[in-house]
Amino acid sequence: MTLAIRRHLCKLFLNVLMGVVMTRLNSGLNRRRFLQAGSMFAVAAGMNLSSLLAARKQIPIGVQLYCVRRELAEDMEGTLAQIAAIGFQGVEFADYFGRSARELRALLDKNGLKCCGTHIMLEDMLGDKLEETIEFNQAIGNPYLIIRWLGEERRNSKSSFLKTVELINEVSANLEPDGMKVGYHNHDYIFKSFDGEMLWNMLADEADSRVILQLDTGNASMTGVDAVGLLRRNNGRAGTIHIKPYSSKRRDAFIGDDELAWDTIIELCEGPAGTEWYIVEYEEEGHDPVDALRQNYLNFKKLLS
Repeated sequence: MTLAIRRHLCKLFLNVLMGVVMTRLNSGLNRRRFLQAGSMFAVAAGMNLSSLLAARKQIPIGVQLYCVRRELAEDMEGTLAQIAAIGFQGVEFADYFGRSARELRALLDKNGLKCCGTHIMLEDMLGDKLEETIEFNQAIGNPYLIIRWLGEERRNSKSSFLKTVELINEVSANLEPDGMKVGYHNHDYIFKSFDGEMLWNMLADEADSRVILQLDTGNASMTGVDAVGLLRRNNGRAGTIHIKPYSSKRRDAFIGDDELAWDTIIELCEGPAGTEWYIVEYEEEGHDPVDALRQNYLNFKKLLS
């Protein structure tokens, strides 16, 4: 059953359920019969009640600001206003452009935006730097600290990578008292293997369960890896996910005009993947960055409807 059909059935179910509620109020329908009515409709639709309700999970949509880095460098205030006007609910930072945490928070609040993450280096969360990083991100209201890149020395062998994962686990434990989470954003090298084990899977298996595996659907697909398979393998780990298109035929394809199985990806995100934020990313040249984000946002909203 496709996601579109599931959503349609869910809407029908909610309409019927509302009718049942009114009937119960007007005729004294008992609780048992009330639940039976809902369950009977769900069974007729080929789904259970919890599946229908799960299909209605509302995940906010943010944007990775690296897409508009040049625009932000020239006019941060105006660019964030444009981002908010498109409909994005949050932003994920990749650079602060010399602004203080107080300045950034004021701009976010002014435009009704939340911080849904920041891309930083692992080194920014080690030793004496950790406290400063925590304070800065608390000030901008960000609970997601995502490792943007790992130097080659941290991933050039199985043993070096496992040591890196140990550091990530230490960071995870250190962030927990402050209600923050560390995560990792994938690039192509994470899908290489040592002794038949893919680094991404090693990270998933050895890292603390609180560590976010921030899958970039486009980056993964470019390497020939099945993004859907990665989500299914690691239930509950995609707290934030980068929604990036991929097409082997047209490099600049927008979301929905590409080759990714978006219905399945969305269904997993709304269910077992445990996604809390969708983060749209589009970096192909040849399009105005803001216009490209607007079109990708609109396309993705259609897929969600």
